[in-house]
Amino acid sequence: MSDLGKIITELQVNGISSTPKKGNTGRKGGAGPSDHRALTIEGKTVMVPVYNHVSKKSNYQLSEESGRQFILQNSEDLKIEELSTTKEPSFYSLKTKDGISYKSIALLHSKDVLATTILQKCIRFRHREESCQFCAIEQSLENEQTIIRKTPDQIAEVTEAAVRLDGIKQLVMTTGTPNSSDRGARIMAEVAKAVKAKVDIPIQGQCEPPDNPIWFRKMKDSGIDSLGMHLEVVEEKIRKKILPGKSEISLERYYKAFEESVSVFGRGEVSTYLLAGLGDSKESLINCSKKLISIGVYPFIVPFVPIAGTPLEHHPSPSTDFMIDIYESVSQLLNEGNIKSDEMSAGCAKCGACSALSIFES
Repeated sequence: MSDLGKIITELQVNGISSTPKKGNTGRKGGAGPSDHRALTIEGKTVMVPVYNHVSKKSNYQLSEESGRQFILQNSEDLKIEELSTTKEPSFYSLKTKDGISYKSIALLHSKDVLATTILQKCIRFRHREESCQFCAIEQSLENEQTIIRKTPDQIAEVTEAAVRLDGIKQLVMTTGTPNSSDRGARIMAEVAKAVKAKVDIPIQGQCEPPDNPIWFRKMKDSGIDSLGMHLEVVEEKIRKKILPGKSEISLERYYKAFEESVSVFGRGEVSTYLLAGLGDSKESLINCSKKLISIGVYPFIVPFVPIAGTPLEHHPSPSTDFMIDIYESVSQLLNEGNIKSDEMSAGCAKCGACSALSIFES
């Protein structure tokens, strides 16, 4: 087992209770990795919780001494030789012609990934009893950190600047699910076309399975290189509890959509989030991963991180041992299936900052 993998898993599960206000301090709320900040540990940039309920109770603190940074546990150095925070990107200081901050349109994730939520509202968020219980997609709207809908031209403009000024290497686009049968595929395709007309950058699009599989080809033709369709949880009882609205889309429907999308994007270019720690057993997550890999889908195993202000804000994180057992089993399955995160064109699994799985792959 990788020592680095164990250290990163331990920090992602427990979080850090305090960090210096230096560099890119991360953010609270919203879609994607929230209540985190990016840290580079032994050359690997990872997202670590620093703003949620779990991290407030953590024994780990990040402090700076004589220009060098350490992670501490009970005032004793954890054995890390190289650690740093990521810097604030240059494109954050810019605004569009109509005065909208670039930071309201897209954000830096990890060290070189640009991420945007095209539509910051979701049909499943109208009633909290129907929404995904971990989701905080509309929090950043309430906090006036973003805008409801980003246009293709806005995202293309910000992407070009982020590539030019900050060396961004990929774009990840997600969206709240709109009230349409394409489930967001259409706006994904529109944005990808605008971005690729302005800058050549790998793109992942993320949405629920569209009703008509023709949208997979339309997304691919628009310039989307990789696709994410996220299961999050897999046991039916847990799905209905955690994803009361989204669980209406059956696992069978997802598996069919995975097969259809892999036939378009290719083996290893489709991925799905699996959130460990929400109630699914170790065996369920591993067996689901085995089935996904057989189809050609990368199962991106991530420890669940509760976000402040959501129904699950006080939900416990999974244990380090639980995560390591899953990482070891799934990484072996990935190696046997010859699916590798670093060979993916773009996406969360390609970035790998929210999980230690890619470390266990090698």
